[in-house]
Amino acid sequence: MIINKIYSLLLLCLLFVACQNVQAKDRSLNFDSDWKFHLGDIPEAVKSEYDDSRWRRLNLPHDWSIEGDFSESNPAGFGGGALPGGTSWYRKTFTIDGKQKGKKIFIDFDGVYMHSEVYINGQLLGKRPNGYISFRYDMTPYIKYGQPNVIAVKVDNSKQPNSRWYSGSGIYRHVWLTILEPVHVDLWGTYVTTPEVSPEKADLAVATTVKNDNAASCDVEITSIILDAQNKEIYKATKTTQVVSGGKSVCNQTLAVFNPHLWTVENPYLYKIKTELRVAGKLTDTYYTTTGIRTFVFNDKQGFFLNGEPMKIKGVCLHHDLGCLGSAVNARAIERQLEILKEMGCNGIRTAHNPPAPELLDLCDRMGFIVQDEVFDMWTKNKSKYDYGNDFVEWYERDLTDFILRDRNHPSIFTWSIGNEIWEQWSHDPGDTLTLEQATTMFNLQDILTRKEEYKKMHPYSLIPLRLIEIVKKLDTTRPISIANNETEKKNLLLQTNGLDIIGFNYNNHNWDKFPEMYPGQKLLITESTSGLMTRGYYEMPSDSIFIRPHAEKAKFDRPNKECSSYDNCHVPWGSTHEKSWNMVKNTNYIPGFYVWTGFDYIGEPTPFEYPSRSSYFGIIDLAGFPKDVYYMYQSEWTDKEVLHLFPHWNWQKGQDIDMWVYYNNADEVELFVNGKSQGVKAKGKNDYHLCWRVRYEPGTVKAISRKAGKVVKEQEICTAGDPMQIRLTADRSTIKADGKDLSFVTVEILDKDGTLCPDADNLVHLEVSGNAFIAGVDNGSPYSMERFKDNKRKVFYGKCLVVLQNNGSKGKAVLKATSKGLKATEITISGN
Repeated sequence: MIINKIYSLLLLCLLFVACQNVQAKDRSLNFDSDWKFHLGDIPEAVKSEYDDSRWRRLNLPHDWSIEGDFSESNPAGFGGGALPGGTSWYRKTFTIDGKQKGKKIFIDFDGVYMHSEVYINGQLLGKRPNGYISFRYDMTPYIKYGQPNVIAVKVDNSKQPNSRWYSGSGIYRHVWLTILEPVHVDLWGTYVTTPEVSPEKADLAVATTVKNDNAASCDVEITSIILDAQNKEIYKATKTTQVVSGGKSVCNQTLAVFNPHLWTVENPYLYKIKTELRVAGKLTDTYYTTTGIRTFVFNDKQGFFLNGEPMKIKGVCLHHDLGCLGSAVNARAIERQLEILKEMGCNGIRTAHNPPAPELLDLCDRMGFIVQDEVFDMWTKNKSKYDYGNDFVEWYERDLTDFILRDRNHPSIFTWSIGNEIWEQWSHDPGDTLTLEQATTMFNLQDILTRKEEYKKMHPYSLIPLRLIEIVKKLDTTRPISIANNETEKKNLLLQTNGLDIIGFNYNNHNWDKFPEMYPGQKLLITESTSGLMTRGYYEMPSDSIFIRPHAEKAKFDRPNKECSSYDNCHVPWGSTHEKSWNMVKNTNYIPGFYVWTGFDYIGEPTPFEYPSRSSYFGIIDLAGFPKDVYYMYQSEWTDKEVLHLFPHWNWQKGQDIDMWVYYNNADEVELFVNGKSQGVKAKGKNDYHLCWRVRYEPGTVKAISRKAGKVVKEQEICTAGDPMQIRLTADRSTIKADGKDLSFVTVEILDKDGTLCPDADNLVHLEVSGNAFIAGVDNGSPYSMERFKDNKRKVFYGKCLVVLQNNGSKGKAVLKATSKGLKATEITISGN
């Protein structure tokens, strides 16, 4: 009880300071700490007086599914990662000082999966079925000032399957408490565009939505200030508008930046708009908006231009989970993913297939990625029995509106996607019973039907995208709208109105070169491609054979070892190799770029296998964040770094024929040696992306040397590994923030006595942490391991595993110790500052 009182007083002080400091950048107080959690449905938990003292205490974001055991009986199925769902409750007690009376008090959720219900002091604030959308509730009428208030959140993820991939469960994104004066900038209330951009000057159009919750109308003075990357004021404009009581008003201003720094993927320069509101000379709100200045064009003949310069979008698709951390958002974990992708040369992200965490978009703004922001994986037709398709008709307009309003200021976003592989695209479904009259009522198509007489003769599904496009265009006219289609023929119902700005192709490589004749004058973007299948560390020879799995004629594919070759010679029937897809994009001018499926492996959808596989094989990088070999093919093509990547390992059966591959760039040729004996010099042809030598294995050393103009550029040597003898720990960062959230990703490797990685090692490693950190998760990149993600031990997979250390909120040092039977123990120190 004493501890609770102390906490309430501390929070009260924090709230008071946050509300008094109206000029602070952040208007919201992070509301993640000290929640109570119970797994299971307790209807009485809605009541303020309910006793939750025995519930688990935790901080958000939180994903309870990732804490569970893998099981074939979990209703999510192997497609959902074979992890548990269920229903849960979260509760938090807090106090608001009486001095805050008269202000508006909101609670903001970045995302709750799924079917959330939010209550304050027993009063229902609202429900949201969509597990990925961000939303706000006004708590003001129900707040008890100077007394404890209880926020209660029910999260229902019990009806499964409701996703084709791992969703996670719970309040898995951040929560914010926002306290504002009655006159304030509305939620997501600024809209910044750059209608005119030249090297000498950029005009910024700023539309600010002002909300007046006072009892009387008032004149509001809106001042918009442009700040550069050093927070230096460079332009200011002021305008006054009248806002009626209880209403909103949009104030439009034009600002200027002279000699602007343009946002590019290499130098993603960011400006901020500082918005100040005043009533009768008194400052009532300060609001910040990040923006970037750039121009771009999608051309039907020449592809994509950024700031007038041609470039290819070299992108990947990303699901939202963070490997062993599950879906619980952590900014450092997202940043690490983007750093690894940036090092590969990637410049684009597609948010597959739902609104992403705000932190992902913030990082893409700052790090320079071209984003396709995607909102729906289904419309009215379900892909899983209990998915969002059941709620689409009731909620699509609200969710799509909130999605665009939240994200439209991000300079990294270049296209909107209103759907992925929507089943309404297919014209051959005999079960279609939707009539035009029904669709008109469900989707408010009355105005759309008056535009063209031919619309009345079309299939109702053809008109749904027009309604979604209409909603988007009312909110943002600066970006093209697309749908990711896996039906690329003209019989696709969603393409028949010609309403999309860009036609998105998923796979169907055979139609890429036919696009100009199929869709004359229209623009193409490869929204999803490849779906290569790879298990890091596993190789299937001969490497010049293509393994298509599952076979087209076989719905289910199985094999004992649950592995796919890492030679880039294994893919799904609808996909292709990485090299083939990239070759077509690289050499076709009208293709602006593509998004590879996928950047990272993700939990769920373990194609081509079923349980006990529980995560994907599609990633260029495995679930633990370890690059697969094809990563270096992309790096050799997408960067100017000097690349020489020789693989596979050099531990085989004596006398076995082994295919040694090399990815390289910045060189004319590569020579391969086995135990000092040359195996020949080779060079890539015009459309070659690797070199291959078939050599006879003998223990020792294999070596590759790349040369340019006769001079050595790079060398790489791989030695035969002996028996496992020691453990090596390598941290991505040895110093992290002492904020309770920052992470250090520690790679664990099993080595022989000479320090060579043992490529076939599967040792169980025990992990012990002392000091100011704890183990947030463990992984090894295996798509079929049944080991828990939350544990203090892990088997290595092909010689490696990963430990994620999280700071516990205090400064000092943490020591991670790793031990394994028969091996020399080791430890590493991580500092928290």
